[in-house]
Amino acid sequence: MTTPRPVALVTGASSGIGKEAAKALVKAGFDVVGTSRDTSRAAPLEGVTFVDLDVASDSSATAAVRQVIERFGRIDVLVNNAGIGAVGAVEEGSIAQAQAVFEINVFGVMRLVKEVLPHMRAQGHGRIVNVSSVQGFLPAPYMAVYGASKHAIEGYSQSLDHEVRQYGIRSLLVEPAYTKTGFEAKREEPDVPLPVYAEQRQTFDRVMAAAFADGDDPAVVAKVVVVAATHPKPKLRYTAGTLAGRASILRRFAPTWVFDSQIRKLNQLTD
Repeated sequence: MTTPRPVALVTGASSGIGKEAAKALVKAGFDVVGTSRDTSRAAPLEGVTFVDLDVASDSSATAAVRQVIERFGRIDVLVNNAGIGAVGAVEEGSIAQAQAVFEINVFGVMRLVKEVLPHMRAQGHGRIVNVSSVQGFLPAPYMAVYGASKHAIEGYSQSLDHEVRQYGIRSLLVEPAYTKTGFEAKREEPDVPLPVYAEQRQTFDRVMAAAFADGDDPAVVAKVVVVAATHPKPKLRYTAGTLAGRASILRRFAPTWVFDSQIRKLNQLTD
């Protein structure tokens, strides 16, 4: 079966940015397939078909994409949204914990991309929209592993875009800042918390909690995802929300010492 409507596959669509992106893409005229690690626990969304997907599994990624193709006959847009957060000083986290974060945030993206690319090339068009973060282009203390995973996605997406553009495919980035998604409640905590970092980590937690409380609604990010998925002449990267836009401008134009001092001030770090 091949549907005449464009088809979007959205990972991590049971909550947060993924859920709102799935809903927004339905309104934009897409047949939407959302994924969750356990679809039996996902609340139904009008116009969204759910399939099980563990982005950390090669076989699961293969099976999920095969289901979409068998049912709809096409995939026009892939939104790689599924991800996990992690906090803690570098010294407090194990290599195993870092590997687990990269398995989802980086290799999970790569798995889905490799599965959809043959179909997109065969049909002569496609959009890959990778949900990154402002931490893909700026540093945040006590989030080095998470930031490294997003920096990796930024580099991967840009290289991929040059490889596939000749086939009518674009690889694009959406970069939100603090968003009200429950991210802070689901994050990975440090494996081996050390007393020497405890006070500063507590300060960081307070800063983060306040930032998320004032953060953007996921629907703000979802609107940007739709723009990236549908604009006839898309940009390589899109910031999502006012704070993300300001951070991008600061990173591009502020002198290094100004940028560095702002990072330390915002995170209440002492020299």
